[in-house]
Amino acid sequence: MAVETAGARLEERWRGILSAHARTMCEIDRVLHPHGLGASDFEVLDILATDAPEEGGAQCRVQNLAGRIHLSQSALSRLIARLEKDGLVERSVCVEDRRGVWVALTAKGRDLHARVLPLQRAALERTLGDAAR
Repeated sequence: MAVETAGARLEERWRGILSAHARTMCEIDRVLHPHGLGASDFEVLDILATDAPEEGGAQCRVQNLAGRIHLSQSALSRLIARLEKDGLVERSVCVEDRRGVWVALTAKGRDLHARVLPLQRAALERTLGDAAR
């Protein structure tokens, strides 16, 4: 009986995490949509903008982004291609390893990130603020 109770509590916690994630992603998507971005798009811009903010952002290998964004390599490649087409990021080949690809923010990407950052943070506060207290 104790195992079933522990299992039920674990399952309830898991469903709560999934629910919080879904609510948060939907809210971020909703507030960023008018700016042409989704939650995953923002995550790429945010990682690039915050890795070296004093330098206006950093370049990062696509394979390193994949682990931080939690998308498959192919889904991330499509997302980056779309961001590049919109002029928000630029890609370049890694000189040391020709299989590697670097991605970096453009000035337009930095400007858009700065404009939407408060919107994303407010969405996080609305969806996660009470849960954190």
